[in-house]
Amino acid sequence: MKIIVDTGKCVGAGQCVLTEPALFDQSKDDGTIIVLNETPDGELAEKAREAAHVCPSQALSLEE
Repeated sequence: MKIIVDTGKCVGAGQCVLTEPALFDQSKDDGTIIVLNETPDGELAEKAREAAHVCPSQALSLEE
């Protein structure tokens, strides 16, 4: 799995960080998403799926 981010869509809501802080962070400048691990596996892959699902701007997508 690979996490793909469209920073142009990101509104900085932070739902991804709240879902899994081991995978995501936010820019201190504008609050947009920073991916800490682009290729998660196991339990982190499930958390990535959850984060993509709850993202209000749909800035996250996954490539299986």
